[in-house]
Formats: sequence, C-alpha cells, structure tokens
Amino acid sequence: MEFRWMDGFEISVKEDRREVVISANREGLLSLANNLITLAQKEGCDHFHLDEHNSLEEGSVELIIEKTR
Repeated sequence: MEFRWMDGFEISVKEDRREVVISANREGLLSLANNLITLAQKEGCDHFHLDEHNSLEEGSVELIIEKTR
C-alpha cells in the first residue's frame, strides 16, 4: 500500500491515562484522511503502523490503524 503525505504535514499521537490524542496540522489531517481512504478501499491490506520513525512527530506513541470486516 502506498501512502501519500502532503508537504509540511505534522502528526503526533500522545497517550494520557486512558485517552489517545491525535494532533495534526491541516496537511497532516488531509494526509491522514487520504491514507484512511486508501486503507478502506485497498483489497488485501488490513492495517498500517505509524510511529516517530515512520511519519509521526518525535515523542509520539505508535499508532496502529486497523480495518475490520
């Protein structure tokens, strides 16, 4: 699955007790939305991982987005 990220995107994921907060600028939100659409439409692909080494800002916790049936 090929993801597309807009220039200048910023996304971070933080965990605070029992909450998960996803923070993003405009480009980050649009990029995440497009990648969620790609996941929803792609056959044979059921999840993707994001972390601070792969698309998220430094200090972010890992985020796994999973497509169910």
